[in-house]
Amino acid sequence: MIETKHIKISDYDYPLPENRIAKYPIPQRDHSKLLFYKHGEVGEDVFYNLPEYLPQGALMVFNNTKVIQARMHFRKETGALIEVFLLEPAQPTDYELMFQTTKYCAWLCMVGNLKKWKDGSLIRSFDINGHELVLTATRRMSESLSMTGHKSADTYHWVDFEWDNDKVSFAEILEAVGELPIPPYLNRETQESDKTTYQTVYSKIKGSVAAPTAGLHFTDSVLAALDERGIEREELTLHVGAGTFKPVKSEEIEGHRMHTEYICVHRQILEKLLCHNGEAIAVGTTSVRTLESLYYIGLKLMHNSDASEADLHVNQWEPYEYQAVNVLPKEAIREVLDYLDRNHLPALHTSTQIIIAPGYDYKIVKMLVTNFHQPQSTLLLLVSAFVKGDWRKIYDYALAHDFRFLSYGDSSLLIP
Repeated sequence: MIETKHIKISDYDYPLPENRIAKYPIPQRDHSKLLFYKHGEVGEDVFYNLPEYLPQGALMVFNNTKVIQARMHFRKETGALIEVFLLEPAQPTDYELMFQTTKYCAWLCMVGNLKKWKDGSLIRSFDINGHELVLTATRRMSESLSMTGHKSADTYHWVDFEWDNDKVSFAEILEAVGELPIPPYLNRETQESDKTTYQTVYSKIKGSVAAPTAGLHFTDSVLAALDERGIEREELTLHVGAGTFKPVKSEEIEGHRMHTEYICVHRQILEKLLCHNGEAIAVGTTSVRTLESLYYIGLKLMHNSDASEADLHVNQWEPYEYQAVNVLPKEAIREVLDYLDRNHLPALHTSTQIIIAPGYDYKIVKMLVTNFHQPQSTLLLLVSAFVKGDWRKIYDYALAHDFRFLSYGDSSLLIP
């Protein structure tokens, strides 16, 4: 772990010209380019041919999270425009319950133009289902957030939302006035088309503020081709947080604090993993983070079978402290299944803060479908760890062969 902590983020830089960042997706999702990297060799194809590169009978895991319209704007009487960016539910904390709430809820938020919102409530009136609704947002002072013990009290703000119609859920309010938060590096306004193109075709569970972008290339026809090839498909949920765009500002990665993201894994996927010897093909880095976290959750349960779901949170550096542990992935997964059985739970709900960087030993993920990531990012560290440091060969090829980068860009299949 000492070596991993002292990785210099400057060693993971590469030139990314502005014109290589895809500002919009191509018209047909599955016609994007596909770079394939297999045992050190690099080539390219079109994404719709992806199934041909995968072993028959393998297990492929997708993140079914759905991006919410998390950006809300309020106009003060002075004319100042305040942006409230929903990050994670505070009351209730359960995502599903949150979107069903009526009359009141609270979120931890980032606030744009905060200096113009010293006190008082923000009010916005709008029409929904033919009735006028008044929505009020009130920011609690940061001291109250600090008192809750929240680790991000310095950057997050607790905002209470109240509205005067108990027939309207918070989900409906977001649909009416929220704005989809496309990535900041696109340097453009959200457009109506993004509501479709910035969601995967299999998105289901609301909660993310950024898309699991590796999944944006899949279409119903590609999914059908996977089925025809005998590849089993399973879904988990990791709600992608705004921290996914957080740059590494420290010289060494030890100084970077990873963000926490919430995961949900149903027993069916655990059973499938056992059938596949604890091995999977991951679609996207969010699926990687969830699957690899399962291994360490299993180890925790070996030491404390009565742990609560909160106790099962995977801390940033925890995996590196277990490096010498000789536990097979399927043994760790069995522990998680047994935990669900003991507690009569259909699914595991917990969180992860895992950082995957060179020096990390992958346990469950054997192949990875992913896009091309920003220079000096934690996602590039994850890729480098997966291909045993060979990331430059992949990125040099992509830059030299007109691949499109970042969220709306092209894809890659990595087989170390």
